[in-house]
Order: sequence, then structure tokens, then C-alpha cells
Amino acid sequence: MMRHLLLAAAAGLAIAGPALFTPAAAACPSDEAVEALSRALLSNTPAPPLAGMTSLADGQCAQDKLVAIMVRQWGRPVGYKVGLTNAAAQTRFGVPHPVTGTIYENTVRLRSGAEVPARFGSVPTVEADLMVRVRDEAINQARTHLDVLRHIDLVIPFIEMPDLVLASGMDGPNLLGINVGARLGVLGEGIPVQVSEEFAARLASMTVTLASDQRELARAPGSALLGHPLNVIPWLAQDLASRGERLRVGELISLGGFSPALPTEAGRSYTVTYEGLLAAPVSVSVRTR
Repeated sequence: MMRHLLLAAAAGLAIAGPALFTPAAAACPSDEAVEALSRALLSNTPAPPLAGMTSLADGQCAQDKLVAIMVRQWGRPVGYKVGLTNAAAQTRFGVPHPVTGTIYENTVRLRSGAEVPARFGSVPTVEADLMVRVRDEAINQARTHLDVLRHIDLVIPFIEMPDLVLASGMDGPNLLGINVGARLGVLGEGIPVQVSEEFAARLASMTVTLASDQRELARAPGSALLGHPLNVIPWLAQDLASRGERLRVGELISLGGFSPALPTEAGRSYTVTYEGLLAAPVSVSVRTR
């Protein structure tokens, strides 16, 4: 339902219907507070945290308001990103499970080798990620690794460039409230999925590195994401189902960070390399100016 509401908002249509949250979500930030956050994003200015939120439900309420505003600037929703997919990140934010954000057309418009401003956002960062594309809606019932592989058609090397926007006060509700930082990203060449135990094993055992101008910044195994990258997708499907949503054909899913979100620096080249997924390493790169 939310996806239809967002598209309507992007088109400037009046939206009527039931409240998205029960009265328990009383600490949802005001429309004015979220509009101020959107202005900070558009002006690349760090913003104060959204005040008064006491739960992840409040953060989700703020996210819904923010995305409805930002689709007018950054394009329609084209999928989801999953954050906090490793234990260290969950500990940092005090949230014992992943969180979901919406990705926009602008998030996936750049291709490997693109150049972007180092200051592309309020708090611009870069991280090693991986993306998949939904083949059919049976993905919503897939639970095993092989079942997931049957219902996605591409694995895509992906550098995410999140905008963490807040000057201070980042916690679980605020991370959700800023839409988990979704803003830009750079896609490599898609890899056709092989529906086999071997391909699933390679996704878990591959090594993912983030480097800047030949200097390694971070390294992690594929299993860094919830024990296996494919475990992220059933979690996401169940999270969406809890809110009356589902994955759709052609949607993209950003599976999470294999590296910390690191500040971008001007004049740098950033490359993410995946070793062990295919016979030869595959990579995706971006340059900042």
C-alpha cells in the first residue's frame, strides 16, 4: 500500500485512506520536522536529529513521510536497501536486527566508472555493497538459498553512496527516519544467477574488498551479511509483509554493507572487488571530484 501512496504523492495527488500507524506511534515527527530534514538533504547541509522519537515505529513513520517528499526530487521507488546486516552495525545502533529503506531511481542511475562530487550529500559516504534484482513475486515466499536464487535473476556489483545527513544523534529510530541513508549508488555489470548450491556457496565464501587508489580500506567475506547474503532477502520479505507490502518483479535490493560507511574524499577512486564469486574477480568503481 505504501508504494502506491508514495507514487501518488510524487504525482501531487491527494491521498486519502486509513492511518499508517496506530495511536501508539505518537512520537512520529511532525510534517514540519521532516520537511526541514528534506531541505537539509537537498541543500547538502547536515541536519540535527529528529527529536522525540522513542521507537523504531516512530522512525518508520518519519521515513514514510520523508520518502514521500524525496521521490519528487530523486525519482520513484525502485526497490529497497537493507541496513544493519552485520552484528557490529547492530551493536553500534542498539538494534538487534536489520532495518529497511527505500531506494530511488537516482540511487541506481550511475554505472561503473562514473564521477560524482565528493560532497554529493550532507554527510556523504561510500561503502561496499551488493545488489540483486527480483525475477518474480514468488520471492516473497522463498526461505532457502536455492529458493531465493530461483526468484532473482541478477546479482549486481554495487557501491552504495549513502547520505547519513545528521550532524549528531544517530540512533536506530533516526537511522530509519533518514531512510537508512539511501541516496546514490554505482552499479557494475549484472551477473546472471545460477540456481545451484555451488553458486550459493560462492556468494557466502567470496571476499569483498573496498579500496581507494590501490589502498585497501575494508575486507569482508560474503557471509558478513546475516551469515549469508541470500539470508537478507527472506528477512526483507517478512519485514515488508509485516507492513502490508511485498517485493515486486524488477525491484532491486541492496543487501547491505560489507564495509563501514566511510567519508568520501575529493580526487579519489573507489573500487569494490568480489573475489571467488566467478572464475575471475569482478569489480565496480567510482571517482570523486
